[in-house]
Amino acid sequence: MTEKPEILNALAANASAVSDVLDALLRECNGHEKKLMEAMRYASLAGGKRVRPFLVTASAALFDVPPERALRAAAAVEMVHCYSLIHDDLPAMDDDDLRRGQPTCHIAYDEAMAILAGDGLLTLAFEVLAQVATHPDGGIRADLVLALAKASGHEGMVGGQVLDIYADEHDLDLDEISRLQRMKTGALITVSCAMGAILGQATYVERAALDAYARDIGLAFQIADDLLDVEGSEDEVGKKIGKDEDAGKATFVSLLGIEAAHAKAHALSEQAQEHLAIFGEKADSLRDLAKFIVNRRS
Repeated sequence: MTEKPEILNALAANASAVSDVLDALLRECNGHEKKLMEAMRYASLAGGKRVRPFLVTASAALFDVPPERALRAAAAVEMVHCYSLIHDDLPAMDDDDLRRGQPTCHIAYDEAMAILAGDGLLTLAFEVLAQVATHPDGGIRADLVLALAKASGHEGMVGGQVLDIYADEHDLDLDEISRLQRMKTGALITVSCAMGAILGQATYVERAALDAYARDIGLAFQIADDLLDVEGSEDEVGKKIGKDEDAGKATFVSLLGIEAAHAKAHALSEQAQEHLAIFGEKADSLRDLAKFIVNRRS
């Protein structure tokens, strides 16, 4: 199956809009914090597909949320994502020296500055969500902050990273790998859709549909990542590949096999699309993203 030009164009346009917001929020400065801001900008403005911000804006569009509000929430999610990548790449974690086709933050700067850049992005994300420009209703702003905090913390992304470290020395089964990835990768994907629903004051049924969609594409996304680690090239992926296999680490591919992993990813993609039925044609961009996720080469 070939990737639809519509979703590629939509991703590129949204990525550009989010980058503009990030550029404005991450203001260049002088003084002792100058190098810190340079590192924060380096890690955040390096490109990428910006799938999570797209999920925020596409979900918000279902409820006709003003784009400027959705883009601020999307930028906050991307800051958290970029912080996580900086810290994941550190020698104490995954020890990677390439990210998005360029040297990782701790290589371009140093380990201390990379840690602080990640800290700076994480805290700024919540500052952005708490500001009136994101939404005039303080209750909605609080809901956004709470949702992103839970998805990012010990019950979500950070907790998933702990399980990933545990997996380095233990053999995990399929259920454990699924739980790990729902936390480490899936939590931020799920909250991206949830934040669009929060901004749009969606009904319980609408939120549940988006949550089910996001859970399925989050798992499909990780399976596709595991497949790229085996089938992709470093030039395509923009980072080192084959690390999990070299380390003997359990992944969806090692547990299921390549053919079954492809089948599982596509089944999840199709199931995710079915959850969007209540939104009709307004959710076509989210359907296209579900297809793109399992066919991407980077």
